[in-house]
Amino acid sequence: MNLSTASNRQQTLLRKLNRKKYRYKERLFLLEGARAVQQVIVNQEIHIRTLFFDESQRYWEQADWKRMTNELEVATLSQELFMEVSDTDTPQGVLALCEMPSEITTEELASQSGLIVALDGLQDPGNLGTIIRTAGWFGVSGIISGKGTVDMFHPKVVRGTAGATGTIPFMNGKLSEVFDTLESKDWQVFLLDSGSQSRPLQEISSITKGVIVVGNEGHGIRDTLMTESRSRVRISSPVARQNVESLNAAIAASIALYDLSGKI
Repeated sequence: MNLSTASNRQQTLLRKLNRKKYRYKERLFLLEGARAVQQVIVNQEIHIRTLFFDESQRYWEQADWKRMTNELEVATLSQELFMEVSDTDTPQGVLALCEMPSEITTEELASQSGLIVALDGLQDPGNLGTIIRTAGWFGVSGIISGKGTVDMFHPKVVRGTAGATGTIPFMNGKLSEVFDTLESKDWQVFLLDSGSQSRPLQEISSITKGVIVVGNEGHGIRDTLMTESRSRVRISSPVARQNVESLNAAIAASIALYDLSGKI
């Protein structure tokens, strides 16, 4: 392991990557936290360009990190700079500069089967990170990020996936157009909606290709996506309490994934 201090160019790049436009310009993103970085190394789905260590915490001296970093470029950051580029109040001392994977095309996604998660204006990074992590666990075929949805490579989202970033094919696109293509290939679109016109998920018997659509935390799924060909579904329970307005978006997505994955 050849350990050196991060160059001025690297330091400038790290500062810029907290902004979305630079992440997509450079096709790079940051992953922070010991467990998340270790999981990405194990998964081997994301290419890590450089590992950065907080020089005050000296992670590179630990046996596990010595073994993991033998084939990676590594550099140190001062404690002050590490805290500046970190997205947490108490940085863990290790940061990975990662290459952003390529998006799957609509046609490639349509040729799959199983379950897809689509996000319509989901804005909370924590919710999105949890959904990606859960979707990875259930082995979904892809994730579609629609208009208004927080960037999948936002530092808080990446941290929330607990290392699942890059394990699921993904794409950004206009949901109405993507759904039209998927439906032409026999995909069924299920809109998570708690309204009176929705039917319980339990009533769905079996599926081979299903898209679970999760809407904005405050306003739900936009009306333009609510076509007659698509199924409005709700999570119901005989013991649900009426004084709770609705489930958290990530929790609702997780329950829907559990329910529909058993019907494929």
